[in-house]
Amino acid sequence: MSLNTAHVQGGGCLIHAGECIILFTDAVTIDFHGQDGRAFHGSKVGKLFLTTHRLIFINKSDKDELLSFSMPFVTLKDVELEQPVFGSNYIKGKVRAQPNGNWVGEAKFKLIFKKGGAIDFGRAMLRAASMANSNYPQMDNPPAYAPPEGPYYMADVPYGVPPPGYYGWMPSTAAFPDAPPPQSVYRTDMPPPYPGIIGFTGNPGYASAPPAQTAPPPQLFNGQAEAAQSAYFDPNRPQMAYVPPPSYYELPPPYKESENKKND
Repeated sequence: MSLNTAHVQGGGCLIHAGECIILFTDAVTIDFHGQDGRAFHGSKVGKLFLTTHRLIFINKSDKDELLSFSMPFVTLKDVELEQPVFGSNYIKGKVRAQPNGNWVGEAKFKLIFKKGGAIDFGRAMLRAASMANSNYPQMDNPPAYAPPEGPYYMADVPYGVPPPGYYGWMPSTAAFPDAPPPQSVYRTDMPPPYPGIIGFTGNPGYASAPPAQTAPPPQLFNGQAEAAQSAYFDPNRPQMAYVPPPSYYELPPPYKESENKKND
């Protein structure tokens, strides 16, 4: 996880080449515990992006010391969905710092969704994290953060659309129908140094990403082999195939390090 590396001036979100936004909300509060740095003090209100590779929080306040927070799936553990009798549902977990990511150690986080949707977002997040972690060997430390080389530019990012070269599970956007505002997402030409839901989009050392149509097909997960029998493809976009997704409310496979994860 890296601090203040996923935003551009004006509150825009900065993503990598090959990274797609699959869920978005502009009404979330995040709290941190276990860190003494001033940037982690107090509740932060902002926008939350679930991408094919990570979770990105962008603070709505430009006066806070924490402007953005990037949490690659491979840095997360002990993520749980909480449904208290009183109060809003929320997501909690732990995140490890990436080397060179502007902070060190580990922090606990809590995400509260002011407009609802915590369960929908959390289940999608757990599923995506499980898929990403299956593509990455477990190590003591996550991949180091490295600033992208070269310029970034405004990106026209389709919302809720499977990324090129991908087939299989994608979450429903019914609970979060609003796409990121225009001119709020920017992209670099560098692929992420950690895997996403279909593995690495390029070499994990910020090498150039291969063309989408040359990427190998991802492994099918949780019954998707059966669904693939009814898959179809658009001959005008031969690099993409579409498979009817499994039930959105199916619980994701476990990926936690803890054995007592709550799935409900």
